[in-house]
Amino acid sequence: MQERQIMNQEDVRRALARVAHEILEHNRGAEDLIIVGIHTRGVHIAGRIAANLAEFEGIDVPVATLDVSFYRDDLRVRDQTQTKVMPTDIPMGIQGKRVVLVDDVLYTGRTIRAAMDALVDFGRPEQIQLAILLDRGHRELPIRADYIGQNLPTALEERVKVRLMETDGADEVALVFEDLIDEFQESTEEQQA
Repeated sequence: MQERQIMNQEDVRRALARVAHEILEHNRGAEDLIIVGIHTRGVHIAGRIAANLAEFEGIDVPVATLDVSFYRDDLRVRDQTQTKVMPTDIPMGIQGKRVVLVDDVLYTGRTIRAAMDALVDFGRPEQIQLAILLDRGHRELPIRADYIGQNLPTALEERVKVRLMETDGADEVALVFEDLIDEFQESTEEQQA
């Protein structure tokens, strides 16, 4: 497996600052906003966006966390024994508020669909917006982000790995792909054995 760095620490910082500015511009400030991070890395990104909003606007925007494990439409396909349920913490009411959902990577759109399903269990927000660090394409559902740190068209066989200081000890985004030459050599060696 090989990796190619797409974003470094400074790229991540700048992207999240830009996203925060776009949120403020689109919403004409931070009043009646709630930032909801989707576990796991979306929670940390949401906290950083909220910190940027506080720095830029001088208003503390509430941050909530959301686990979508039981709202996913592929729960039966996934290994349920490996599904780790994280806490959902939405202490404030979302009724009539503008909610900004936050996640690290937007891919098929299924996680976001599950997040919207989960959110309506807590009330009916005035509006749901979506902020993501990276959009890699390949949507299966008609979902798009309102705020994007970076667009990165990818091949289906490529993977995107987001690493954050809070979970991984570094801020970076890498494109991970299988080394086809190594796979061919391993396959040839197995056939010869």
